Amino acid sequence: MGYFHSVRLEEDKCKGCTNCIKHCPTEAIRVREGKARIIQERCIDCGECIRICPNHAKIAVGDDLTALAAYRYRIALPAPAVVSQFAGQAKLEHILGALKALGFDAIYEVALAAEMVARATRRYLDNYGGKRPLISPACPAVVGLIQVRFPSLVEQILPLVTPVDLAARLARLEGMKATGLPLEAVGTFFISPCPAKITAARQPQGKRVGPDGVIPLATVYGDILKGLSSALPYPSRAGATGYGWGHSGGENASIGGRRLLEVDGIHHVIEVLTRIEAGDFQDIEYIEAQACPGGCVGGALMVQNPYLAKLELRQLVRDLPSRSMDLPVTEKDLRAEPVYPRPALQLDDDLATAIEKMRRLEATQAMLPGLDCGSCGSPSCRALAEDIVQGEAQDTDCVFVLRERVRVLAEEVVELARKLPPSMARPERGDEDAPSGNR
Repeated sequence: MGYFHSVRLEEDKCKGCTNCIKHCPTEAIRVREGKARIIQERCIDCGECIRICPNHAKIAVGDDLTALAAYRYRIALPAPAVVSQFAGQAKLEHILGALKALGFDAIYEVALAAEMVARATRRYLDNYGGKRPLISPACPAVVGLIQVRFPSLVEQILPLVTPVDLAARLARLEGMKATGLPLEAVGTFFISPCPAKITAARQPQGKRVGPDGVIPLATVYGDILKGLSSALPYPSRAGATGYGWGHSGGENASIGGRRLLEVDGIHHVIEVLTRIEAGDFQDIEYIEAQACPGGCVGGALMVQNPYLAKLELRQLVRDLPSRSMDLPVTEKDLRAEPVYPRPALQLDDDLATAIEKMRRLEATQAMLPGLDCGSCGSPSCRALAEDIVQGEAQDTDCVFVLRERVRVLAEEVVELARKLPPSMARPERGDEDAPSGNR
């Protein structure tokens, strides 16, 4: 199966420093022949490699404003966290107005759809009697993490649509009603804080229909900033609870309840998911899990410091009303397609072959030092063992194994030198000095 990925490698910038392999949560990166390589089946587009790369060799590829030309009516779908990047400089209506001035005909706030999803989530939780805790599907990087590393937990992902997908659907309907244009003439464009949401829109599961395009916030940040002082204000329809989804804890606050857990930062999420997989947290009703530190305000495509952005977002929406929107869609429309595991970590499609490879993998790992230093170009000794078994590396890629091989070889050479036949042996120093006739 082919995968679309927003995260890409600019090979000419890569110095092979191995920083990225140590931080990738799904061990999706290797360094071979001095360059990083992304394993497509394992990548979840979380953006950790973008954050950590000192050479800026990892980038996120999305749409730009030229994509608007393909549609006659263009609707912007700003993520709740987007306004946090400008919150200290302008009011909400002026931020939306500056976004609209970039070439859009209308704006549909994803925060508005978030309010609808929050109420639907509360109703679902009130009637749910299955395995707990349920896990939020809002962060596609977390969903991808579960698919790749925690496949047994896919059944615990809340089966409701995300605010982004719901906003795209409702925006299209509003655009068609307002203009009389057909569906294909109305384009929706999500303004994204992270690469994972770009990937989710480009590679939907099942029959899900998301936005028509995804524009990274970083690519339009400067244009919005320049337009803040001159743009006409655009009225907001969303309330404080919807915009709260832009930072960690905001989703749970909008849902309401007693036993709701929030966790942000991909490695903290891994710790929690590991505990859930082990059978813990069954008394927790729902988990809001976000891959980025601080939530979407800390997305890899954002500009401002995530902690400052979280503060600014809270202050911006502090005086917004807590609106209660009637759902313009049915409960059936809010249900999402099932999520399935991604076959990213299996050794072989054939069970017998996979078992044999696992035996070899364990034996190979036992031979390695277990330091997980990353100098071999694999993130851990176990990952290197897997690469060796799969024919993508060799044991001498480990500097410690190589050093030991060189030491043994040197000792063998010395030993062989001592065993030279008499005709090849070097004469003793005293014999060298003696006259030839006396030898």
